[in-house]
Amino acid sequence: MTDRDAEFVGFTHDHRPDLVRMATLLTAGDASSAEDLVQTTLTRLYLAWPRVRRADNRLGYARTTLTHVFVDETRRAHRRWERSADGLPDRAAATGLAPEERDAVHAALRDLAPRQRAVVVLRHWLDLDVAETARVLDCSTGTVKSQTAKALAHLRAALTPDPTTL
Repeated sequence: MTDRDAEFVGFTHDHRPDLVRMATLLTAGDASSAEDLVQTTLTRLYLAWPRVRRADNRLGYARTTLTHVFVDETRRAHRRWERSADGLPDRAAATGLAPEERDAVHAALRDLAPRQRAVVVLRHWLDLDVAETARVLDCSTGTVKSQTAKALAHLRAALTPDPTTL
């Protein structure tokens, strides 16, 4: 194994779980699509490893790559009609949410446009500021702010219980 390969394997071992969690949120809980995104991301990272290894923040580079892969994949026509199985296997919730709550959050995320979903994940899960989110998505800070506002309004409406049903 070369030094490059060993370095990449170490990076993958250390950060793959973080990338899978981020991809799971980006895909609104679709575990198989999340795995596909991470595999595509890791392939791109391996091919660009000489550039990645010089980066100040390798995980940040990987997150940016994952976000770009996600946005690219949502633009592909086959993603609009290809769906995974409805049921997921029983497993513990890594978020601390009850399964029903997690499913509701994933459903609300699924209803967001891909860029809005990416903004929510980058800003509120990864805690990136507006400028860094704009850099990752290659858009203006105003676009990040407007997409965040629209996404959060949608999520609030989707996740706030109807007081008349309580």
